Formats: sequence, C-alpha cells, structure tokens
Amino acid sequence: MPLNAFAKYAWGFLSYNLLVIIWGAYVRATGSGAGCGRHWPVCQGEVIPRSPGAQTLIEYSHRLSSGLALLGVLLLVIFAFKTYPKGHLVRKASAWSLLLMLTEAGLGAGLVLFELVADDVSMARVFSMPIHLTNTFLLLGAISLTAWWASGGQAPVAQGWSKNVKKIGGAILCLFLIGMSGAVTALGDTLFPVDQMGELLVDNLAAQVLVELRIFHPIFAVLTGFYIIFMAISYERRSLNPTTRKLGRNLILIFLLQLVVGSFNVILKAPVGLQMFHLFIADLVWISLVLLTAQVLSQKE
Repeated sequence: MPLNAFAKYAWGFLSYNLLVIIWGAYVRATGSGAGCGRHWPVCQGEVIPRSPGAQTLIEYSHRLSSGLALLGVLLLVIFAFKTYPKGHLVRKASAWSLLLMLTEAGLGAGLVLFELVADDVSMARVFSMPIHLTNTFLLLGAISLTAWWASGGQAPVAQGWSKNVKKIGGAILCLFLIGMSGAVTALGDTLFPVDQMGELLVDNLAAQVLVELRIFHPIFAVLTGFYIIFMAISYERRSLNPTTRKLGRNLILIFLLQLVVGSFNVILKAPVGLQMFHLFIADLVWISLVLLTAQVLSQKE
C-alpha cells in the first residue's frame, strides 16, 4: 500500500531525529557539551555566538538541529490531527512524541545548566546518562509508532497482549538495560580513554563506576542479547504472518551487526566515529523491536 504524505513525513522525521541523536553523541564524545557555557537556550549569552571556537560550533550546531526537531514534532502533531480522526492511534502517538521531545529538551538543558558536561565526573552525571537514554528510546519509539500506524499498522488486540506480553516485554527490558549500561560506558570511554588508563588516578566513586562498567557492559550485552535474538527467532520461524517474520528477521540481523560493531569498539578502544556508529545501530535495534512489538500485539493468530 502506497504511503500517504503524513506517513512519508513521519518516517523522514524519524530519520532526522536519528541524525540529531548521533550528533549529540559526537558532542559528548568530543567534550563539547560546555561549548556554549552555562547558558541555555542561548549560547555564550548570545543568540548567535561571536567568534565561536570549535567546541562552541559543535554544541551550537547540535542545539540548532535539536531546535529544528522541536519544530518538526510540532508539525507532526498538527499534521496528524488534521489528517486522522479523533481517537486515532496516530494522533495519540504523535502527541506522545511531542511530550517526549519536550522532556528530551528539558534533560539536555539540565545537563548544561547543572554543568554535567565536558570533564565533569560526578554521580549526578553518571545517573543522568541512563535517564537521558531512556527518554531518547521512548521518543524514538513514539515517532516510530506514529509512522508505523500511519503506514497501515494495525492496533493492538487483547489476544496479542495475552499471548506475547511476557515474552516481548522481557526483550524490551533487556534492551533498556543494555542501552542504559552502554550510555554510562560511553561516558567512561570519553572521560577515561582506554589508552590513557595507566595515567589515571581513579579516586572517586563516579570514576570507579565509569571505569569498571566498561568491563561488564560487553558481557552483559552479549548474555542478555541472546534472549532478544531467541525471542526474535521464535517469531521469525513460527509466525504465520509474513510481516512479523520479516520484522523478526530484521531484528536478528541488526542485533548481530550491533554485536560485531560493539566488539570492534572494544578492540579499537572506542574511537569517536565507531562510538557514534555503535549508538546508531543501537537505535536501529530499538526501533526494530518497537515495530516488531506493535506488529505482534496486533495479531490474532
């Protein structure tokens, strides 16, 4: 079935947000989060900073791209409410996208205003990473569902929930835990590069958490990842619905790719470009799981 104009916009908006998120990872990996100083939404106290340095340009460009994302989600909601009737799932998902975009902006502002950026090593920053990651996942999930239901995806049914919620709920929980531990590990890779570990004096709790989690995250990701893969295989092989089988197969392939990318990330000591690609694939894994969930919960078989 051909996509209508709204569905095309929703998928395009999802793709744009992936770029914004990846650029945000570059801001963190390069320590540019303090590039605009302790100012938000302005930069260095100005709407357009004068004579900006490299870090200011990186942070300022991220703010501009995030601002465009906020305008984009407003358009998404307006477009949805004009295109679909009252009570439609697309309307609800777009409204959640707006709410989560606002909380995403609030979390980003909080990092700047409380100076949990650049070289800050504190437990507050450690806790902020999984919180931010969780909101980002939820935001991507809401936009993905908006696009999915606009593209003809069916609404959840009671039978789908009763048959599948435990199995697929476990996969969602595993992926959230992998993502949150990965977010903290990525922060550790930024603040305590592997090739400089011999020169570091880890003398506070936050630093110890960041350094030690680097060892456990890959192991945890592989062990819990097996559950996600086996869950996806069960749908790819046993479902009578070709869409479900395709979504299950996509999740398996993307997750296996993520394991490979993660392995190279460890071997090569987390270079910035590979960190960004690792996050990109993680987001694709999450989107694939969200779409598989929506499809599975709509099945009556």
